[in-house]
Amino acid sequence: MIPFLSLKEQTASLKPEIMAALEKVVDSQGFANGPAVEAFEKKFASYLGCKETVCVNTGTTSLHAALVCAGVKPGDDVLTVSHTWISTCWAISYAGARPVFCDIDPKTVGMDPADLPKRITPKTKAILPVHLYGQPVDLDPILAFAKEKGIPVIEDTAQSIGAKYKGKQTGTFGLVNATSCYPGKNLGAWGEGGACMTDDAEIAARIKRLRDHAQQGRHNHTEIGFNWRLDGFQGAVLGIKLDHLDKWNARRRAIADKYLAAFEGLPGLRTVPKHSWSEPTWHIFAAFHDQRDEFRARLEKRGVQSGVHYPKPVHLQPAYAHLGVAKGSLPHAEKAAATQMSLPMFAELTDAQVNEVIAAVQAVAKELA
Repeated sequence: MIPFLSLKEQTASLKPEIMAALEKVVDSQGFANGPAVEAFEKKFASYLGCKETVCVNTGTTSLHAALVCAGVKPGDDVLTVSHTWISTCWAISYAGARPVFCDIDPKTVGMDPADLPKRITPKTKAILPVHLYGQPVDLDPILAFAKEKGIPVIEDTAQSIGAKYKGKQTGTFGLVNATSCYPGKNLGAWGEGGACMTDDAEIAARIKRLRDHAQQGRHNHTEIGFNWRLDGFQGAVLGIKLDHLDKWNARRRAIADKYLAAFEGLPGLRTVPKHSWSEPTWHIFAAFHDQRDEFRARLEKRGVQSGVHYPKPVHLQPAYAHLGVAKGSLPHAEKAAATQMSLPMFAELTDAQVNEVIAAVQAVAKELA
């Protein structure tokens, strides 16, 4: 069986180097934040080309911190998308604000810039696009609209670290941006983790205070704070893994190119098109088919696992029923949720495995035509 995702090979190859780094954390006693986290923050900022990165305990936290430090308050609205992992909207709710959903553009699976003018409200205080599947959103029109309205942009880059929009890293365009280092991500820890990215020194300083109970000096708490510190072990793991990220992403791109070439013209199967301005990370290789569940079942019988990201859009989740967003309100998001499947995609896939996936997808697409 070819897995949808496997971390075994990567973990085994890096284990000696990472175990040595973890031993240094033990010796330094820097278990919560500490030297390993500080070193990774500097290294990560240099990699991305931004002035500051601040690590926190989860990707969800990074979004919450970004929203709070961008000035989002209880009663505000935040424009975002419904076709995303729920954390995007949890963070808006944690800040006391209301998610207001834009539809997606099927060509990017991200926020449709043309939908923004229809969704903005007098209470809109931020725009939160998601670079889903590692596919950069078309940011220029979003940034232009935000500038015109005087509203900050916060990028959700949980799946797109290493992706570029017009030659520049995602996560460096907004006022303050957020990412996840959950183990399955392209840059994943050996546990939970996240980070905020910004060029604003005051925002970075505030996140550093907030994550440590809002202390400015020991036992001097300047506002209501949080316990958002990153485990020192995770900082050490991420510091090692960052050195390999470009190589891993390059392999993902090579696999994606093979998939795209092989799947072109298959009956009923749709993929996310490539754009001249976009350099995706292919965190997820998404394919879409109107008989998604049957397609997946037949792939499984042929020895190919798959996943679904995500089968129910946020506006149709019970937790957000109170928003009153009716089914049919976001047709492109709903269509994506009903038809999307995720094919095997990780850097350690062998060429033979890739060829097996291709053969299985081609066969099933023709069977269901």
